[in-house]
Amino acid sequence: MRDIPFIDAHIHLWDVDRLRYPWLAPPYSASGLAGSVEPIAKSYLPEHYRNDARGWNMIGAVHIDAGADPGDALAETEWLTGLAAKDDFPTAIVAFAPLNDTNIEALLEKQAAHSRVRGIRHIANWHSESYYSYTPANLLDDPSWERGYSALARHGLSFDLQAYPAQLEQAARIAERHDGIPVILNHCGMPIPARDPGRTEWRRGMAAFAQLSNASVKISGFGITDHGWTTESIRPYVLEAIDMFGAERCMFASDFPTDKLYANFDRLLDAYAAIVADFSKAERRNLFAGNANRIYRLALDF
Repeated sequence: MRDIPFIDAHIHLWDVDRLRYPWLAPPYSASGLAGSVEPIAKSYLPEHYRNDARGWNMIGAVHIDAGADPGDALAETEWLTGLAAKDDFPTAIVAFAPLNDTNIEALLEKQAAHSRVRGIRHIANWHSESYYSYTPANLLDDPSWERGYSALARHGLSFDLQAYPAQLEQAARIAERHDGIPVILNHCGMPIPARDPGRTEWRRGMAAFAQLSNASVKISGFGITDHGWTTESIRPYVLEAIDMFGAERCMFASDFPTDKLYANFDRLLDAYAAIVADFSKAERRNLFAGNANRIYRLALDF
C-alpha cells in the first residue's frame, strides 16, 4: 500500500522565527485539549515533512492555515508561496481569513490573488464545555460570519470547515444556503469519543453534512480528541464516514505535524491503509490522492 500515490490533503508548515504562532509559544501546558504542544513548537519546514513522509509515494500536499497570528494571515500565504516557488511544495494553500471581520473582502481579494490559494479556513470549533472550545462563542451564530462566508464565492474560494459534531447540522444549513461554495469538513467532523461514545451525535451531524452536494470530508485528526487512538478505535469513524459521503468525497490526510504529537507518520497512514484494504484499487486511489486532486483543483497528472 505504501506505493499508492498520496496527496496529503491537510498539512501544516511553520517558521517560528518568521511568523507569530501564539499557540506554539510558551508557557506550555498539558491541560488543554491537544495536550502540550512543546514537542512541535519549533520550525517545521518542507524538508521536515518529507522526512516524516519518507517511504510513502507522496506526490502533493495541501497546506492548511497553521494558526499564525491573525495579523500574519497574508504574510503566511506569501511565505508559503515563496517556498512553493523553490520546489513546488506545498502544492496548494488554504489560507486564513476571519470571516466575521468587517474588512473581509479586502483580505479575501489579496489571498485569492495568490495562484496557489484554493480556499479559506476560519476554525469554528465551539462546544458547550469550554475545555473543548477554540472560540469564545459559536461563530456559526454570527450573521457577520455568514456574510463573510458568502463572500468566498465572489473570489472563487472553497471553505475548510473545522467544527464539532453538535455544530454540523447548523453548518450544513449555512453551506446549503451558499451551495456554490465547496466546503471541506476537517478531521472527520472532530468526534469526541469521551462525550459521544456511541457516535450518536457525530453520526447525526455527519449525515446532515453528507446530504450536501457541495460537501466533502477529510479523514484525519483523530489524535486531537483521542490521544490514545488505535486502528480499531478509529475504524468505525472511517468506514461510516466513507459510507455516508461515498468514496468519491473523502480524503485521507496526515494533519502533520500536529498529529505527530500522537503517532508517527507510518502508524497513521498504515492505519488508514489497513481499514480500507478490502476496498477496490480505484476507491483506494481516490481516497489517498484522486479526490484531493479534484476537490482542491491541483491538476496533478499521475
